[in-house]
Amino acid sequence: MMWGYGGNMGWSWLFGLLLVIGIVLLIVVAVRVFSRGGNRGGDPGATGPDPRRSRARQILDERYAKGELTAEQYREQAQVLGENR
Repeated sequence: MMWGYGGNMGWSWLFGLLLVIGIVLLIVVAVRVFSRGGNRGGDPGATGPDPRRSRARQILDERYAKGELTAEQYREQAQVLGENR
């Protein structure tokens, strides 16, 4: 009697391989979720554009940063957009 060490031993490598692949995938998903989670909620220290601002305001900010607009022009156009911050 072999008590469980019989003819199906050839398939155990497949189970082990699938287990390792599953663990690796879980780790990859966890890293992606937790690395993006820090920038949610409009954190002022976060890099990149503020998702709460309209595209028009983002363009206005970019033009002001490049020096294409004076401070007065920037304020006037921001007021027209209704996004005074």
